[in-house]
Amino acid sequence: MIRKGHHMTETPNPKCGCGAVEMEVVGGPIMSTECLCTSCRTAADLFEALPEAPRLRAATGGTRMEMYRKDRVRCLKGAANLREHRLNGKTKTRRVVATCCNTPIFLDFTDGHWIDLYGLLWPEDSLPPLQMRTMVGDMEAPANTLPDDAPNYKTHSAGFFLRLIWAWAAMGFRHPKIDYVKGALDVRS
Repeated sequence: MIRKGHHMTETPNPKCGCGAVEMEVVGGPIMSTECLCTSCRTAADLFEALPEAPRLRAATGGTRMEMYRKDRVRCLKGAANLREHRLNGKTKTRRVVATCCNTPIFLDFTDGHWIDLYGLLWPEDSLPPLQMRTMVGDMEAPANTLPDDAPNYKTHSAGFFLRLIWAWAAMGFRHPKIDYVKGALDVRS
């Protein structure tokens, strides 16, 4: 639910650009972030180069993420269109794209208890407010060029980790797996 004035409205289901993939989220995110790490910027370059892919990065160069507990997210339709991409063969981080329209859907730390849904899946007027930017220390430009609409942290803040730990405790320290993504994304397309 999102508060609009004095009224509560339903959170729209996050969808890919063509609507073939639809996710469901329950409740609000653990936090709303924009990541400026080298890995997120590298992945954004790859994904934005795919045919007819949407722009993933914000004007700052960061990637907007809505972090949810894994037990509060599921794929309602279109799972057959989902493919994963890993930046290297050793990483436990996979980014998932809908191949129907090349829309990035989420980032999954496979050993983690949360999932980062890309902010571009929400209509702009329903996206939760940005709470923080992380990893601004990875930027080539000085961090003081970023807007001051949210805290800009050089790495991850203590508050970032506390929110993740709090969410994990609320889940009974479980690590749900996302098992409906089958196959790898061909980024050479």
